[in-house]
Amino acid sequence: MSYSWPILSTVTFLPLLGALLILALRGNDESTFRNARYIALWTTLITFAISLLLWRDFDMATAQFQFVELRPWLGPITFHMGIDGISMPFVVLTTLLMPITVLSTFGAIKTRVKEFMIAFLVLETLMLGVFCSLDLVMFYLFFEGGLIPMFLIIGIWGGQRRVYASFKFFLYTLAGSVLMLLAIMAIYWEAGTTNIPALLTHDFPPEMQTWLWFAFLASFAVKLPMWPVHTWLPDAHVEAPTAGSVILAGILLKLGGYGFLRFSIPMFPLASAEFAPLIFALSVIAIIYTSLVALAQEDMKKLIAYSSIAHMAFVTIGIFTITMQGLQGGIFLMLSHGIVSAALFLCVGVLYDRMHTHEIAVFSGLVNRMPLYAFCFMLFTLANVGLPGTSGFIGEFLSLMGAFEVNTWVAALATTGIILSAGYALWLYRRVVFGVLDKPGLRNIKDLSWREVAVMVPLIVITIFFGFYPNPVLDVSAVSVEALMSNFKASLAAAEQARFALVP
Repeated sequence: MSYSWPILSTVTFLPLLGALLILALRGNDESTFRNARYIALWTTLITFAISLLLWRDFDMATAQFQFVELRPWLGPITFHMGIDGISMPFVVLTTLLMPITVLSTFGAIKTRVKEFMIAFLVLETLMLGVFCSLDLVMFYLFFEGGLIPMFLIIGIWGGQRRVYASFKFFLYTLAGSVLMLLAIMAIYWEAGTTNIPALLTHDFPPEMQTWLWFAFLASFAVKLPMWPVHTWLPDAHVEAPTAGSVILAGILLKLGGYGFLRFSIPMFPLASAEFAPLIFALSVIAIIYTSLVALAQEDMKKLIAYSSIAHMAFVTIGIFTITMQGLQGGIFLMLSHGIVSAALFLCVGVLYDRMHTHEIAVFSGLVNRMPLYAFCFMLFTLANVGLPGTSGFIGEFLSLMGAFEVNTWVAALATTGIILSAGYALWLYRRVVFGVLDKPGLRNIKDLSWREVAVMVPLIVITIFFGFYPNPVLDVSAVSVEALMSNFKASLAAAEQARFALVP
């Protein structure tokens, strides 16, 4: 369905309008802060409502880009936007998590509230722009632009080592993206365009594919993050405010996985097939290593951060199997992890608001004072482990099925990560929720407020709903994934045929 108004631009840039409204507010009193919070909340809610129109009117029978907007911009660079079955779910994930995150900050952020809300709304526009861009330069600008508001969110509203963590986050991700910028320039010189739909059908020379694939890998691997360029993530999570951790884990990590699906596999199929074993090796190391490291953590945020690295390794395994189960499993796991990890960081934020620490040793026996909290934390912990009946199970199961189809050793080694994840997740839950309520300051700790319940309920419903009925996500991405697979196989077959033709 086509609209008489630019719906994708509206969804993408509406948060900027909210940011401008907050910028126009005068004063630094509590009334101004309250207005800033409500403007941010209503802006994100309206953006989410419009994104649901995209989902409702999305044609699942075609792999073509839909809701396309194309206008001239900077010479050969066009303002080109559109979504397909791969990008559609990530747009809705972003617009869903933003109002939930903004609502969670109402009692937590008390200084520079206007600036905080502006940073978050600008960040939403930049993240949505990544998923909607159909021009390579536009994609790069949105992809790198998201660094700036997150850098400020960690550096201004973070913990004691916030400056160190924010600079580490910024430099790691920027360094990888410099190589991607050089690759984009090389792509333009080779293909004569930065139009993504045109580039998806362009045959790059095999030798060039290798260099371009590694240049894009440098950026996407840091963003995801893959082992061994993952070390910025635990520091960033520990020092970031709760809302920053929610968006970092829920959406920003998914930009790397989305990049693999949009660029690495369809544009450089020969290199993707050749170096898939490298991805499998790095992913298996990440699953086992970071799961073992998580077992040794004394900080809740750091433990969940290492858990995220392990789960993203399942994503890369699924994606690079280039099978129907693996690709759909990788997409579904990214969406599920976006919901579950966001919820886990919100659970940690609840305790931080009350005790101003997320050290595991400070807490014990919370079920005696916080039964509602104990229930929510339990459900999201089990979803993080991959319990059947939760959304976490579907993505991991499909990814491992794809891996088993390609390489049984990869599947067997990756499966150990599920066992280890149960170990560290249930250990954390037992330490914090069960036991004796004997730690200082816990006897008067309060259970979830109505606002915190309102934040948790949508995430609980989605986690259970997609655990039993994953079809809405699987159906919307199926045709695009099939097209990706068929084009990938056709490219490999053509290359094989050309190689045999050269043999005398």
